[in-house]
Amino acid sequence: MNDIEQVLQTEYSEEFDKLRKNRMFVSYHKYGPIKNNYGEGLINSIENLEIRLKKYKETGNTEFLVDIANFAMIEFMYPKHSNVHFDSETHGTRLKGMTVNDLKQL
Repeated sequence: MNDIEQVLQTEYSEEFDKLRKNRMFVSYHKYGPIKNNYGEGLINSIENLEIRLKKYKETGNTEFLVDIANFAMIEFMYPKHSNVHFDSETHGTRLKGMTVNDLKQL
């Protein structure tokens, strides 16, 4: 087993991906292709993501987390942001809270 496989055993959820993919399959048949719905601007993925984040905070239903991931992916595929780009630098965006590695440095 290589390093990435070993790390991903504890740092990744195949179940989450399976649920996410299943929901995309069902949505395709329920709503139609995302290239039309989002590519043509009929539906706003970020607005729908924000609605589901609010619902997750209210209910704790992890189904909304799966939906959030899908809406983030759809925005990635069919971006609407006026300054869309991918830059792997964090530009000062840090996690809120203290990480295990932060605590080791104290």
